Amino acid sequence: MADELELLRRANPFTVDGPVYGDGPLNHQASRRLNRLLYERRRRLLWSLVAGVAVAATVFTLLLGGPGGTPAVAAPRPLVVEANSTPVSLKQLAALAAAVAVDGTPVLRRGTHVQSWSLGMSDDKPPVTIPEERIVRWNADDSHTERVVEDGHVVKETTYPPSWSDVPPEARPPHDVAGLRAYLQETAYSKTPLTTPELLGAVEELLDHWTLGAREAAALARLLAGADGLRPVGEVTDRLGRRGEAYVYRQSGSRLMLIMDPATGAVLGMESTFTKDQPEYGVKAGDVMDYSAWTR
Repeated sequence: MADELELLRRANPFTVDGPVYGDGPLNHQASRRLNRLLYERRRRLLWSLVAGVAVAATVFTLLLGGPGGTPAVAAPRPLVVEANSTPVSLKQLAALAAAVAVDGTPVLRRGTHVQSWSLGMSDDKPPVTIPEERIVRWNADDSHTERVVEDGHVVKETTYPPSWSDVPPEARPPHDVAGLRAYLQETAYSKTPLTTPELLGAVEELLDHWTLGAREAAALARLLAGADGLRPVGEVTDRLGRRGEAYVYRQSGSRLMLIMDPATGAVLGMESTFTKDQPEYGVKAGDVMDYSAWTR
């Protein structure tokens, strides 16, 4: 609750140079923070379902169909680790990323290109969200354009006026491990060291704002190499047809998979899946909770 209150405070639409009692819409940064609040609430509810928390049962009756509702349908199949592939440790991958980053190219770029899918809330439709592609490009004057693509069609394109923030994840990320750890902790609105699922959630938020350069990717690989419970499992082919090394974190009823580029150590994607049946909600083991895939 404290973290959510902090998100609401940061989403305050009133600015120092704006009307004190302005009655206009939220600015872009405030809107993004409120969207993050809603996203985090949904994600926590999903994890509550996985853990079997009784308090969330009523909410998930609406979210995933419930005993008498439409069963949840996980459109994408979970990524499968290739048989007989040899797992590569995160320490090995981090060392590779550090070697690749020596010349500093490619460089950090503000903006993102991400394709994602997740179980979604709806009052009148089955709980499936169609794949979404989001492309954010920033200009030299700090204005930027956000394009949303669904099923190959541009459904929304918005240009925002110049803006900047010194608060993560909008602030420029550092390329040293200690600095990046602090940055991600602030991104997660946490006062304490992040657990591995919290760390991966903060990384996801970072990559939804920035396209990392070689040095930032190398620092992130070193940071992830120290995460508890993130185990190498072998090679996968992601949903964009790219070869990647997979690292899995398991907890009760769920699997988090991190996919990293074997040539550069950059994060390619993440996937969350259920590992236990929840027949009362129409969820089966192997159903995908959500995934994201990032490209330059």
